[in-house]
Amino acid sequence: MTIVGGYVLTEMYLVRINRYQITLPRLPRAFDGFTIVHLADLHYAPWTPLAFFRRLLAAAMAIHGDVIVCAGDYVSRRKTTEEIDTIWPLLVELTAPLGVYSVLGNHDHWANTERSLYWLEKSGQNLQGRTHCFTRDGQRLWLAGGGDFWEDHLPFDRILAHIPKEDCRVVVAHNPDSADTRFSAQIDLMLSGHTHGGQINIPFYGPPLPVVRNRDYTSGLKTSRKGQPVFISRGIGTVFPPVRVNCPPEIAVLELKSLPG
Repeated sequence: MTIVGGYVLTEMYLVRINRYQITLPRLPRAFDGFTIVHLADLHYAPWTPLAFFRRLLAAAMAIHGDVIVCAGDYVSRRKTTEEIDTIWPLLVELTAPLGVYSVLGNHDHWANTERSLYWLEKSGQNLQGRTHCFTRDGQRLWLAGGGDFWEDHLPFDRILAHIPKEDCRVVVAHNPDSADTRFSAQIDLMLSGHTHGGQINIPFYGPPLPVVRNRDYTSGLKTSRKGQPVFISRGIGTVFPPVRVNCPPEIAVLELKSLPG
């Protein structure tokens, strides 16, 4: 019992680097192998040492992906700027060959929207409501950022309106339920977090307390009700209770693949 209890208390710090290959039919050949380091739900709180996050962010950069994408919920507590002003100076130091791109989650708004937006803009990582185009050999891949499903949902049709219809686009939105909102634009891949993979994962049952409307959105690669792929990271941190059971945190490394030929 002591061994089991000790593991439950430490699993939240046993971060795994998990690698996934995701084939996108519309991905240009020039971007075959494009690698996204996907971070979500850091949930900095006083009970988690800053040294843990320094090692985590260093590990994310050491992967040498093309880009780093952060999907929100950097803090835990409500109505305070203290955690925001503590974790964001570390996030500002993130670098990747083709850039770091971030959006906010519900906890960032619950802590302090104005201060979270201040740091998001100051970092130079702000993707929220914006798009970025990568070009290789005359071919294009787009990255776009949505808002949070509960706090500041941004209509995808408006965000993606200026992107040519034939172009491949990857959208970052904190809550995977955003994939089921009303929009007609093509999304080739959505990247989300929010669920923590359930945080407590009961074998043969799954998470007992899902935090999403669509109970299929637990973790990993799923298909939305629109038939579009959604990747959901298990994330890094926790909310109450501050433990993980059979659901270790992850840095997700996504290698995008184009169709052969």
